[in-house]
Amino acid sequence: MKRSLGIGLTAAAISFHAAMAWSAVEYKIVTASARGTYIVIGRDIASFVAPQADIDLEALPSAGSAENVRRLRYEPGVKLAIVQSDVFQAFLDQAAAGNVEAGTMIRPLRVIMPLYNEEIYFIVRADAEMNYVHEIRGARINAGQLGSGTALTTATLYRLMFNEAIADAKASFFSNEDALVKLITDKSVDVVAVIAGQPAKLLADMKPEVRQFIKLLRFDPEQTASKSALKTYFPATVLASNYPNLLTEDVPSLAVKAFLVTYDYNLKQTRDSLARFARSLCENFPALQEKGHPKWREMEVALPSLGQGWSYYPPTTKELRSCIAAKAASKVPPAKACTQQERILGLCG
Repeated sequence: MKRSLGIGLTAAAISFHAAMAWSAVEYKIVTASARGTYIVIGRDIASFVAPQADIDLEALPSAGSAENVRRLRYEPGVKLAIVQSDVFQAFLDQAAAGNVEAGTMIRPLRVIMPLYNEEIYFIVRADAEMNYVHEIRGARINAGQLGSGTALTTATLYRLMFNEAIADAKASFFSNEDALVKLITDKSVDVVAVIAGQPAKLLADMKPEVRQFIKLLRFDPEQTASKSALKTYFPATVLASNYPNLLTEDVPSLAVKAFLVTYDYNLKQTRDSLARFARSLCENFPALQEKGHPKWREMEVALPSLGQGWSYYPPTTKELRSCIAAKAASKVPPAKACTQQERILGLCG
């Protein structure tokens, strides 16, 4: 009896320790608005990528990219963040200009992989005289919440286009939802800037009658102000098929790139976990494209060159490159078509 009991207790202890050793680590990823694209992308990663890497990943809403940089740097448990390219670059520029706090936050951050382009929407009242983005100069603009990537992108884009900042008296920083209400009701706002990968839930969920109240501004790349914007941002098209209740035709627009970012962790356990995460991301990318947000179908697993001051995270880069190479090697090259001479000579299999 004693011997059997001892064996049983030993087996239970071994099982317990084994379970503890193999239990998933708990990580968090910071995204953006609860009604935006980032949080859906974060939830997709948590569902289709993290489990195979033994990570219990929680996708958290946030005010946006600028807040994400801070939370990734300082908030316990936050190991991943989605950050807009212009926000990342703005921190680097501030650091280069001597801002110590900006340097402390941004220099240890590392890129895992570029994600997708996020469309930039400028929304005005349906009866507004404005029809193009370059006509917003001097308007009362809701740039997005303070600390958000939307606010920084709106301010940066305005400065690039008009070589001046939005006047403090003309700038507001409400949430998208609150700003749209003000745009239509008390008309204290003339333009609402929204940044989200299409289809953006905020716009896609609008009812057909919304066309009576709002419209999207078009981007004209031939305008001088527009050409200045294209030095940092990318041309894009907002598809009417994504917003049938709002649009009757496609609208030319702009976009900003989103990146999946982490910290330059040196602890072996964290490095190993993030390496497994990268391997799972590559291996499960087809599932993300099939079952995740439509934006996944615009992406690919790739590691293009980054801007000056940007760096990839070595543990994840090693895994992604290995996976990319393995996938490329496993592809069967297309059969070469037989030439007429080969057919005559009987050389075609």
